Amino acid sequence: MNYTCNLRDAAEASDAPELTEASPIRSTVDGTIGEALEWLKDEQQKDGFWVGMLESNSCMEAQWVLGMHFLGIKDDPKHEGVLRAILREQREDGSWEVFHHAPMGDINTTVECYAALRCSGYAADAAPVRKAREWILSHGGLRKIRNFTRIWLSLIGEWPWEHTPAVPPELICVPVGAPFNLYWFASWARATIVPLAVVSARTPVRPLPEGCRLDELFPGGREKFDYSMPKRLKGFWPTFFRFGEKMLHAYMKSSWKPGREEAIKLCLEWIIKHQDADGAWGGIQPPWIYSLMALHVEGYPLSHAVMHRGLDAWNHHWSYERNGAIYLQASESPVWDTVLTMQALLDCGETFETFPGLAPALDWVLEHQILVKGDWALTVKGVECGGWAFERANLYYPDLDDTAVALIVLVRILKIAPKEFHRRIERAILRAEVWVKAMQSSNGGWAAFDKDNDKWVLTRIPFCDFGEVLDPPSADLTGHKLEALGLMGYTLKDTVVKAAVDFVMSEQEPEGSWFGRWGVNHLYGTALVLPGLRAVGFDMNDPRIQKTAAWLASKQREDGGWGESCESYMDDSMRASGPNTPSQTAWALIGLLAIGNPKYDASIRRGVQWLTDHQHDRTWDEPYYVGCGFPGYGVGERISMNRDTALLAQGRELSRGFMINYNMYRHYFPLQALGRARDYFSE
Repeated sequence: MNYTCNLRDAAEASDAPELTEASPIRSTVDGTIGEALEWLKDEQQKDGFWVGMLESNSCMEAQWVLGMHFLGIKDDPKHEGVLRAILREQREDGSWEVFHHAPMGDINTTVECYAALRCSGYAADAAPVRKAREWILSHGGLRKIRNFTRIWLSLIGEWPWEHTPAVPPELICVPVGAPFNLYWFASWARATIVPLAVVSARTPVRPLPEGCRLDELFPGGREKFDYSMPKRLKGFWPTFFRFGEKMLHAYMKSSWKPGREEAIKLCLEWIIKHQDADGAWGGIQPPWIYSLMALHVEGYPLSHAVMHRGLDAWNHHWSYERNGAIYLQASESPVWDTVLTMQALLDCGETFETFPGLAPALDWVLEHQILVKGDWALTVKGVECGGWAFERANLYYPDLDDTAVALIVLVRILKIAPKEFHRRIERAILRAEVWVKAMQSSNGGWAAFDKDNDKWVLTRIPFCDFGEVLDPPSADLTGHKLEALGLMGYTLKDTVVKAAVDFVMSEQEPEGSWFGRWGVNHLYGTALVLPGLRAVGFDMNDPRIQKTAAWLASKQREDGGWGESCESYMDDSMRASGPNTPSQTAWALIGLLAIGNPKYDASIRRGVQWLTDHQHDRTWDEPYYVGCGFPGYGVGERISMNRDTALLAQGRELSRGFMINYNMYRHYFPLQALGRARDYFSE
């Protein structure tokens, strides 16, 4: 099957120069692709995979510093480098931000970085500390911080535990089929809640050293400070949960807690069972660091094997050095980066002969298919796993999006792979196909990790004032599943496809775009949906699709590029608006190429030219964050900006959000777009 677009019947309709073998632009494209391929050869790891740094925000470094203080670790050689990373990311106004060039700093990140600096011995009148304090106090002070930040301050003795949300360890005893059980929460939330419940039950404090306390953040005195949690939401459920919160705190203070110790024991068993092979937990930072602290609170020494492996993981692929500073990743993306790189290689027509690195990459991907059941199996019965995780060692949480892209690559590569790979590829495809279909949600879409994980009532719990606690289906992820199913021969006649297409079309925005749940934002969502619709045989001349094409073309800048700021998650006027980036320009091109209307050929060529003009040193620069972990809506899916967004307690700075800079997006997405464009204009 031709993976790019082949609607070239009316190529003559465009006055722009053709991308033929003899044309100057074709020669430039060939050269750009060739340079980018050489870069990939140099960047491939010895085991066959690719991986780029996953940048987020300075909470990662600050929480590590505070976590090491809590654990009593004073001599970690990374400490000074981590402090340099924190100081390097401080803005001129004294704050720290959630994403590159955010419109303002974030109160939570800034308070945590402030605490980390004071914890490390920085005096209250040191310049970076003073600037940070001035910003904090001028932006509402500690009254504005989220519950996670309050918990961190409680751990170091700077906030009363009774004014943090109670997380009862008894939650682990609630049966899977019962309301409010642990598996109602998204995978990342449940992995965090279990260790946090142990910490919350014990309310431990490891006070800061004398002279390092945060008295200066309580300018009116601690005794006069209002520690209460803001009441942003009204109605039955918020009121119910606030009452429940009071009851839980009263219970926590009671000397009679039947079953409490047994619940904590079950939590510890759950934590130990869920430790990954590399020593981390859940493939992300929050459950990892909370698990270490929970185990330590319960008496596990630092020398214990579980603790040692957990701490040692930061010394390997979870940290990276940049100009003398040490940054700590919130997660890592080797599977994701590898399958998307392989997709780019196939888009550029590479084979096992022209790019020998395909063979070890394919072998590595096949070896990392997950064949054991994880948490998802507690709610989806009767199916074996066949997915892939986002990270290299995360058996309990295979990622449906990584699995979809792996399927896309495997179906395509089967046609050109050496025969010794065929049986392994076919087995992997069959197992993944069955698992992906079983994980389709009731509304026809797919989420990231679970099926029908959409119990919105959880978002009314006071504890859940951060990011997201749900994992409902989204259009971008569903687009990847449609693309994979289409390549496997599924069509609109198949029930699974029809339901998915109905879901995707119901999610289309009035102007023709799609929301990007996991990438910034409407350019990303649109780029994933369109190839999926085309792959299953959807009519790309449908007026709704042509509206999308017109929208994409209208958002192109005069210089040929596209861009979109993270601010678009809170401001609809910012959709497809922001500084041009290589990955977002590539996404717009991928969308237009999937539609294949010759009317937009000139726009495609201008976008191609922008990519070729902006390559240097065989790759592209992209400081802007174009990945999304959490938009910060709480419900885990798109919301209408017509509602009272003040209830979210965030603006365009995304204080509840979590944005990501995937350092390889800038490379393989432009390569995908260039390869597809070259094929498109060659037909």
